[in-house]
Amino acid sequence: MATWLRRTRAVAHYLRRSSGRPSSSRVVLDRQGAPLPAVPPLGSVGIGGAAGRISPAPFPVFSAKRLESTRAEKHLVSVHEAEDDDTVEDDDDDDAQVLDFPGGKVAFTSRMQFIAESAEERVPCYRVLDDYGQQIENDCSAQVNEELAVKMYTDMVTLQIMDAVFFEAQRQGRISFYLTSMGEEAINIASAAALTDDDVVMPQYREQGVLLWRGFTLQEFANQCFGNKVDYGKGRQMPIHYGSNKHNYFTVSSPIATQIPQAVGAAHSLKMDKRSACVAAYFGDGSTSEGDFHAGLNFAAVMEAPVIFICRNNGWAISTHTREQFRSDGIVVRGQAYGIRSIRVDGNDALAVYSAVREAREMAIKDQMPILVEALTYRVGHHSTSDDSTKYRPMDEIEYWKMSRNPVNRFRKWVESNTWWDDKKEVELRNNIRKQVLQAIQTAETYEKPPLSDLFRDVYDTLPSNLHEQESQLRETIKRHPKDYPLDVPV
Repeated sequence: MATWLRRTRAVAHYLRRSSGRPSSSRVVLDRQGAPLPAVPPLGSVGIGGAAGRISPAPFPVFSAKRLESTRAEKHLVSVHEAEDDDTVEDDDDDDAQVLDFPGGKVAFTSRMQFIAESAEERVPCYRVLDDYGQQIENDCSAQVNEELAVKMYTDMVTLQIMDAVFFEAQRQGRISFYLTSMGEEAINIASAAALTDDDVVMPQYREQGVLLWRGFTLQEFANQCFGNKVDYGKGRQMPIHYGSNKHNYFTVSSPIATQIPQAVGAAHSLKMDKRSACVAAYFGDGSTSEGDFHAGLNFAAVMEAPVIFICRNNGWAISTHTREQFRSDGIVVRGQAYGIRSIRVDGNDALAVYSAVREAREMAIKDQMPILVEALTYRVGHHSTSDDSTKYRPMDEIEYWKMSRNPVNRFRKWVESNTWWDDKKEVELRNNIRKQVLQAIQTAETYEKPPLSDLFRDVYDTLPSNLHEQESQLRETIKRHPKDYPLDVPV
């Protein structure tokens, strides 16, 4: 076997020479390291004896392209050669080389240097308005006209009042649960204004303002929270789990970060269909500690999906502070780690959020790429009605953000400075919105609950036998224990 291998190597060596191709400078050695003897070209070797020699046909030239990627010497080039394609910083050594590694050339260096665990300076935060609502020089607010600005402001006020009234309704026992977006109104409304109705929204659970902007009425919000018979979810979702096919708004799901990889898949489908639209995925800083966040971002970067990741970094994941979640500079640097264009924006500046998301949408669709937007804000309200944030946050911290850095107040000052708003309009708006919200709640309470049969419907086209059996068992149990079941649910 060893003899056959040596002869095969020798044949291949002389085959390269006889075919006119440049011979390798390497010498063919046997197992002991000695050079193999030369053998005649293959064409001079016949078949049979001298009298019966047959002239051979031209011997095929074998290609080794399949193995080229494994030959290291093909991937080592000098720095000066690499500069023709990519800019590589020269090292102290004149003969410095780079490795042509999959994904791009990597320079070699004789100096051992670790990448710092964090940058010396934090990534700056983009904003257009200062803390007093004054416009900063060289901003991008020219694209916001009077009509758009007034619509943005009135929806921010509507969201603020709706949250306050529904929170009170839960405390009164009229609904079972609620979750506000107090302090984050600018992210909700401004980002929604920067999108179009064709864009798909994958919310977390603090984006009711996005749905409000798209035309979801106060009555529809109330119907969902009360779970009555006109609720689109037929009472099968807990309050604030809104959803609307009409408004391209996917139904809220309680487990955090699950919508992130789903958003990438939806964005990839838009790309395949050549749609001029993108997907906006909303989530909080706590979601970035989930595996779905990392899988979703990597998936989006590799597939070049037109998706905008909008992170509401409000400093707290329920009672967990950001410093207890990660040591990196917030969320924006994580986008760079996955090869995603990213920006940090002042989440309490409506104009900054609008400008950043508007630009992100244009890049996502035009360049077919994902974009990460980290909006720095603060959750003024409790995480939900099941939470008491004063147990883990000082009251003076909450009051500071509520009064001094209120996004609604800041945007109002800018709108007023353009003579588009005044105190009279403010009073009329707030009184009118509060009346509408209270009326929506009273109306929602008058509707019946969905019938018991709806609990088993809308999953299968034809109800399977096991669900028929479960429904029968439930009805029998209600008959035996009627006092244990609500009287307002039609059986």
